[in-house]
Amino acid sequence: MDDVDKAIIRELQVDGRVPFAQLSPKVGLSQAAVRQRVKRLTERGVMQVVAVTDPLSLGLSTQAMVGIAVTGDVRAVAAAVAALEESEYVLITAGRFDVLAEVICTDNEALLELVNDRIRSIDGVTSTEVFSILKMEKLVFSWGTG
Repeated sequence: MDDVDKAIIRELQVDGRVPFAQLSPKVGLSQAAVRQRVKRLTERGVMQVVAVTDPLSLGLSTQAMVGIAVTGDVRAVAAAVAALEESEYVLITAGRFDVLAEVICTDNEALLELVNDRIRSIDGVTSTEVFSILKMEKLVFSWGTG
């Protein structure tokens, strides 16, 4: 990945729908060259161009991080949690919890059902701790382009 690839990614991080006609002069390439580079970057998995939604506008008012302690196969537990529709991302960690998951639910009752009935019933889960997200102070997608 060269400096032009990084410049393309930086511009797309600001506006993922910017037309190639507007992007090409900013990075010093033709529209066709920009199109080829974007295609190559997405096919290689270097980047994705996706819609980021606002959970509140979709009726999902409850966000939380769930810390999960595990005995046995951590990967199996992480995979089971990742398979839950409410999971936004799932991390295998070192420290107090073996797995951390960000979940988004319609309300507190749905969060209770998710944690109590589904996450805690996964084989290997020994305990959970829920951290309700009150406010997201910062969310960026601009890493890696220096």
